[in-house]
Amino acid sequence: MVRPMLVAALAATSTALSIGRPEASSEELFTIELAPGVTKVVTEEEKWALKSEGKTFIDITNHPNLASSASSQKVKAAAVAYPSAMTQETTVKDLISQLSTDNLKDKLTTFSEFHTRYYTSTTGQQSSEWLLSEVNAVISASEAKNASAKPFTHSWVQNSIIATIPGKSANKIIIGAHQDSVNQKDHTGRSPGADDDGSGSMTTLEALRVLLTDPKIAAGEGTNTLEFHWYSAEEAGLLGSADIFDAYSSNNEVVKAMLQQDMTGYGSAPMGVITDRVDSSLTDFIRKVIDAYSTIGYVDTECGYGCSDHSSATAAGYPSAFVIEAAMDETSPYIHTDGDTMDTVSIDHMLEHAKMVVGYAYELTFAEL
Repeated sequence: MVRPMLVAALAATSTALSIGRPEASSEELFTIELAPGVTKVVTEEEKWALKSEGKTFIDITNHPNLASSASSQKVKAAAVAYPSAMTQETTVKDLISQLSTDNLKDKLTTFSEFHTRYYTSTTGQQSSEWLLSEVNAVISASEAKNASAKPFTHSWVQNSIIATIPGKSANKIIIGAHQDSVNQKDHTGRSPGADDDGSGSMTTLEALRVLLTDPKIAAGEGTNTLEFHWYSAEEAGLLGSADIFDAYSSNNEVVKAMLQQDMTGYGSAPMGVITDRVDSSLTDFIRKVIDAYSTIGYVDTECGYGCSDHSSATAAGYPSAFVIEAAMDETSPYIHTDGDTMDTVSIDHMLEHAKMVVGYAYELTFAEL
């Protein structure tokens, strides 16, 4: 997760969209988009300098189809009609009762003990391997014979992870979080990333575990297919999710809904429902899910153009939503430092997000969309 700032002032100095890396430079260059039509060619260090200033962007160097000006960009799931009310409350509330704060705390403690989960680091690779083993263990412990998890490889060492619970159709309902962390003062330095985004990653893992205890989910009786994503390299410009959603778009995959969980564990304030760079109809549905299944409520808030991985889904033409731990000005002040540690995280707050994820996933898995 990166902190937002207004980027309108950058428009005057933005370059024309140029996907790729100019051959005249000996230093690797990247094309980033900071707002619709606002692009800039930067070095790696310039990219991190922009992030340290709180600017949000998508790295579109290798993904011209995700640029806002791309002629090939199309809406993949036009006019999805989401349920007007909850229809699975009895089952969802039973599943929610099985969510475990002990599990959340135990898994997040281990995940935040890696020196860093920076996407090019050895420990970033190791943390991804540990997470995949945990996802596979959850699946193996369930009765879901057709569920699976696999790495999604990139050109760097930390893989993304995709877990799939097939339904009657291949239409996808996605829950996403990012697994990487960063210390913006020292990229090789200690970066526990307990809240950003260890909290969202473990919220998603616990929701997966509980959903797999449902016999209908496990038997593949859902109308739609459930996918759980843990993205690599979000902090570097949404690189992992850009790879995935660009591939989905190229393969004509149908995504009916994508919900991002980035930072779910700080404070006790109402959740922050992001209202910019999202699908308004899906976001309206998410508000209903929170009202039905969570106890802390929500406030509407904005986070900026490329603030998290839902923006990659949006750029690929898919309906996305994003719920963060609080209004943006009340989120954790410790992110991107060595102070983003377990003692700053509220496991009870993570539990409220897990309730929402279970409700969102179960309701839409059995919905005709």
